[in-house]
Amino acid sequence: MNIHTRAFLTSAVLLSIGLVYSISGQLHTLTGILTVAFLLLLSIYFQKVKSLKGYSFPIVIFGMVALGMFFPSYFQEYNGYKFSNLITPLIQVIMFGMGATLSLKDFAAVVKSPKSVGIGIAAQFSIMPLIGFGLAKFSGLEPEIAAGIILLGCSPSGTASNVMAFLAKANVALSVTLTSITTLLAPLLTPLLMKLLAGQFIEIDLVKMMWDIFKIILLPVGAGLIVHRLLGKNTKWLDNLLPLISMLGIALIILVITAAGRDSLLEIGPLLILLVLIHNMAGYGVGYGFSKLVGMNEQDSRTLAIEVGMQNAGLASGLANMLGKIATVGLAPAVFGPIQNITGSILATIWSRKEPGGKVDSHG
Repeated sequence: MNIHTRAFLTSAVLLSIGLVYSISGQLHTLTGILTVAFLLLLSIYFQKVKSLKGYSFPIVIFGMVALGMFFPSYFQEYNGYKFSNLITPLIQVIMFGMGATLSLKDFAAVVKSPKSVGIGIAAQFSIMPLIGFGLAKFSGLEPEIAAGIILLGCSPSGTASNVMAFLAKANVALSVTLTSITTLLAPLLTPLLMKLLAGQFIEIDLVKMMWDIFKIILLPVGAGLIVHRLLGKNTKWLDNLLPLISMLGIALIILVITAAGRDSLLEIGPLLILLVLIHNMAGYGVGYGFSKLVGMNEQDSRTLAIEVGMQNAGLASGLANMLGKIATVGLAPAVFGPIQNITGSILATIWSRKEPGGKVDSHG
């Protein structure tokens, strides 16, 4: 048996043992260890199966969530140092990675199809913020937790959307352009939208939030662009390394946030998961429908649906931390991250089997 088969069989055994102890109500610690081990081993197995490979990273994320839920005290602080202090530098590393992989050609879609780019930006900063506001308003959740849903909606799209656009046979150039531009516009638009929509839930210092996002986004992205420019064509090793660093950073961020908000998640977890799932799915649906309504082609419509539905949950987490409300405002981003990766992968898989022109891919 190869390592992937062994990983799958071992994970199945661990899950069975964990379920037995969980049902019997015994050995909480052992159940936690077995659950985390099951998820991490399952992700190794998924790496080998082509049709499941896209779900490997989301499974790792669920493993981090389980780790934070079962063993929160280990990931909250150490000798007085709060691990939440790591969130901002981790986001900056991820943003640096984004900048270091960008070049002028990534903005080519602005020139080739300015209408699609304009519509995409408008949709990104209108559909999800308004859906988020509606869900927060009628959720009945504590104001700070509800504000986290709005914060998600007011955030730009994340780099995961570019991967999903590629898998979905969407317009990757447009996807990268929209992600880049909405990210660069976030220091201005995200605080304004938060002040307008979330001001009744929590106090928003407009200028401070603008400066915080500037530090999280523009400074590291700018540094990344400079590095990319200096290295010229010698960036292949960097292109291979940075996605791994970004994935590790996202996993650590979700682990810390889950540990910090564990008690609140146990209390309102199912409701928050439902609201976040509605938010995410509505983003796909309304984004796709809106793009069709304004006359965009199938490929661009898929792109817009993915860009609108998949938010930068990491950035939202960083902002929640800077607000000093990581255990409340930061809960929705922590839940949204794993969910959007699963739903995005499923949607991309469905679309990958049907060419934008309408033909079904027999190899899918």
